[in-house]
Amino acid sequence: MKTIPTEFEITTPLIQNTYLVDGELKKWTGETSDVYSTISSTADYAPTFLGTIPFMNEVQAIEAIDAADKAYANGQGIWPTMKVADRIKCMEDFVIQMKATRSEVVKLLMWEIGKSLSDSEKEFDRTVEYIYDTIASYKELNSRGAKFSKVQGINAMIRRSSLGVVLCLGPYNYPLNETFTLLIPALIMGNPVIFKPAKHGVLLLSPLLTAFQSSFPKGVINILYGRGREVASPIMKSGRVSVLALIGNSKSAIALQDLHPNKNKLRLILGLEAKNPAIILADANLDLALSECIAGSLSFNGQRCTALKILYVHEDVAEEFNKRFAQKVDELSFGNPWEKGVFLTPLPEKEKPAYIQELIEDATNKGAKIINKKGGETTDNFIFPAVLYPINKQMRLYEEEQFGPVVPIMTFKNIQEPLDDMAASDYGQQVSLFGKDIKTIAPLIDTLVNLVCRVNLNSSCQRGPDVFPFTGRKNSAVGTLSIHDALRAFSIRTFVASKDNEYNNEILQELLNSKQSNFINTDYIL
Repeated sequence: MKTIPTEFEITTPLIQNTYLVDGELKKWTGETSDVYSTISSTADYAPTFLGTIPFMNEVQAIEAIDAADKAYANGQGIWPTMKVADRIKCMEDFVIQMKATRSEVVKLLMWEIGKSLSDSEKEFDRTVEYIYDTIASYKELNSRGAKFSKVQGINAMIRRSSLGVVLCLGPYNYPLNETFTLLIPALIMGNPVIFKPAKHGVLLLSPLLTAFQSSFPKGVINILYGRGREVASPIMKSGRVSVLALIGNSKSAIALQDLHPNKNKLRLILGLEAKNPAIILADANLDLALSECIAGSLSFNGQRCTALKILYVHEDVAEEFNKRFAQKVDELSFGNPWEKGVFLTPLPEKEKPAYIQELIEDATNKGAKIINKKGGETTDNFIFPAVLYPINKQMRLYEEEQFGPVVPIMTFKNIQEPLDDMAASDYGQQVSLFGKDIKTIAPLIDTLVNLVCRVNLNSSCQRGPDVFPFTGRKNSAVGTLSIHDALRAFSIRTFVASKDNEYNNEILQELLNSKQSNFINTDYIL
C-alpha cells in the first residue's frame, strides 16, 4: 500500500452533529448514520470511517418546510422582497467564506466519492467561478428590467420574481458543483431553499454550513440529512413546495412529484439519466475519436450523466477502432485519488462492482466478448473497465444507463440504424459525432438536433461551459440549466402596468424618485 500524503490523511472522523434550519445551526442528538469511504487507509483492505451524519425524519422535515415557508411568507418575506443588490451582497459574502474551505472540501471530495485530486480541485474552483458568473448574469438581467416599456397606452415594468419554496436534491457524482447549479440560482432569485445532500458526498458540505448560516437571512437556506423517503417525502406531501429541483434518477423524480397534492403549483427543474451515444463514421479521424471516446466514456469511471454510454462504430473501421480502444483502456492508470496521473479511482458505491459484473455477465451470456485483457478484473472497491463487443438489443447494457466503468460497442452499416435507436430511446441528452465529410455530417446534424439537445462534433459529451444551455429530451431532463437559463428557471416574469395618463405617471415617477419600492426602480448595479 502506498503512503497517504500527510495533508490527505483522515486523522479525526468528522462528526456532523448540527443541521441548519431557520437560521440556526441546531444540535443533533438523535440517530446517526456512519459515513465510510471505499478507499482503504490500511495495508489490509478495510473501508475508512470518515464520520457520522444525522439520520432525520418527518419531524425535521416539517421543521424545515415551516422555516422556509415562514421565510417566504406568501411573498412578503425579507428575502423575496429584498433589493437585488442586497441579495447579491449576501451571495458575495457566502462565496468569500466558501473559498476559505477549499482544502477541506477537496480532501473530502476525494475520500467520499473517489474523485481525483485534480478533478476535485476543478470541481471546487469551477463552482466558485459559477457563483461569480451567476452574480454577473443576474446584474445584467436586473439591468435589462430596470426600465418602463410603453405599448398601446400602457406603461409596464417587466422583471422576474421568485416562485416560492424550493426543494433541492443534488447528485453524488458532482455533490458540490451540480448541486450548486441548482442551489445558487434558486437562492439569488429570492426563493427560500430546503436542501438535502445525496447519499455520498455529504460530509464535504459540513465546512460550508457556517458560511450558509451567516450569509443569508433566517429560513432562507435549510439543510437536512437523511434518506429521501424519510425527509423529502413529507416535505413534498405538505404541498408547500413550489419548485422541485433534482439532479438524479427519473424514477425518484416521478415518485416525489406524485406526492405533491397540487401538481399544477409545482415547477420541475430536473437533470436526469442519459444514454449518450458516440457515432464513429467511416471517415472519422480515429486518433481523435479514440482519445475523446476514452475520456467521454471513462472520465470519473463513467459516473457522469454526460458520459458516453454506448459507442456506434461503422463496420468499415470497427476492427481497428476496437483493437486500439481496448488497448488504450488497458493502459489507463488506477490508484487512489491523490496519486499523480491517476485516471481510474475507487468507486464510492460498495455495491457498484457487483452491479457492473452483472451487466458484463448478461452481455457475455448473450454473445458479447470482453475485448480488453484487464476488463472485469475486480478488487474490493473497483472493477476495471470492460470493453464489450458486439452488443445487441437483448442485452441490459443496451438499455440501462450503466453509470460506471463498462463500455458497450455496436457496429452499424447504415447510419439509419443508430438514428432509429436514438429515436426509440427513453433518453435524449447529447451525442458525439465523429466524421469529416460535410455532405454526410450536414444532414446528420440536422436530424440529431431533433433527437438530442447537444451535438458534439468530434468531441466527447460534456456539460460546460456553464454559459451553454444544459438540458435533455424525454427522460433526460425537465427545464434548462446554464448560468443564463437557471436564473429564469427559478423565477417567473411579472410586471406592474398602468395606463399612460397624468395621474398614474405622477405616481410612477414618485415611486421611482422615492426608491420606496424594490421592484419599481431603475437602479443599475455595477
